[in-house]
Amino acid sequence: MATIKNTQGLLTKVWTFFLALLAISSAQLVTQGALAAEPIRVGVTASLTGAYAVPGSNLLAGLKMWAYDVNSRGALLGRKVEIVSYDDQSDPAVSAGLYEKLISDDGVDLLIGPYASDVTLAASEVAERHGFPMVSGSASATDIWSRGYRNIFQVDSPADRYMDLLIESASNAGLTTIALAYAGSDFPRGVARGVRTRADAAGMKLVFDEEYREDSTDFSDLVRRLKASNPDLVIGGTYLEDSIALVREVKRQNFSPKALAFTVGPALVEFGDALGPDADGILGVVAWMRGGNVPMSYDLSFRYKEMTGRNAGVHAASGYAAGQVLEAAVRLADSLDRDAVREQLREMKFGSLLGRYRVDDSGKQLAKQTYVMQWQEGRRLLVLPKQLRENPIIYPLKPWSER
Repeated sequence: MATIKNTQGLLTKVWTFFLALLAISSAQLVTQGALAAEPIRVGVTASLTGAYAVPGSNLLAGLKMWAYDVNSRGALLGRKVEIVSYDDQSDPAVSAGLYEKLISDDGVDLLIGPYASDVTLAASEVAERHGFPMVSGSASATDIWSRGYRNIFQVDSPADRYMDLLIESASNAGLTTIALAYAGSDFPRGVARGVRTRADAAGMKLVFDEEYREDSTDFSDLVRRLKASNPDLVIGGTYLEDSIALVREVKRQNFSPKALAFTVGPALVEFGDALGPDADGILGVVAWMRGGNVPMSYDLSFRYKEMTGRNAGVHAASGYAAGQVLEAAVRLADSLDRDAVREQLREMKFGSLLGRYRVDDSGKQLAKQTYVMQWQEGRRLLVLPKQLRENPIIYPLKPWSER
């Protein structure tokens, strides 16, 4: 009897060992198959030169980190992911031509949109003509989603909602007047439309409202007239270089409103590098902050700095989040079929690194919330919404004469 039991035990061990070897071999074959298959090619243009070079480069770096992570944990539909990218030189026409090349010549499988609303506006026309879904991580101008297109999907907040939280906070703090100045391109114009609507709803008076050329470098006259309007709050629909130039001119003219708030610029470390202590107190409205209590934020920030030597900012997070949203749609569709992916992008609800994703029939974002950050003692800190803040918002701005 003991001999029979011993034999059965030995057979059981042999059979278990055989099954383990079979499982390992099957896994190796699956892995080898994924490696051998043609990669899934994701096409994108990024502004590596020109006016949008800093945020554009960061967006591409975030997208590449997403692809690295997908490939590290296995594959997508059994295939590796490859990013095919070109420099669009911050030029909408160049970007449109390059997306034509990505689709017609390079034969990419999926599309991510470029940085900046005006560039995305042109690029999305190419995607629509080819019936090719495009996920935009950073574009916010509402004009993009008002054309009846079916193939452009937004991850960021609409531009006309960017300043809602800031204006509510300013009104609650007793600020009553707003001066608005903004660059002459699609995103800042969308921000300006939202400021007008929200200011009226909050009972704040708009005492100055003016657009300037996007390539402006001399703001002396604009700031002189801003100062004459004597606002409590100055809101700038800006990018990086113009936000820096405006702060320098505001200081030069010793203009100290109770608050200075800008889009894009203050969220970038380059803003603080350029202005040093003069950045302190400046407010920025931003789609993502590391301290925003969104899953993966601290992990991404740590790994991004390990890979690039720089702290992750909103545009790196936007690139990564665009990849996540596209990946989720492909996995839910279980296919690269454009109709199936488009349907998932329109219908799915998802939590990306940038926040909640839910769009309407036009592809316009419905669920994403923006944050407000402030430079305090040389650091970018999340100050709104209150339940997530790293530090309270500081009003009023410390006068230049007292610094």
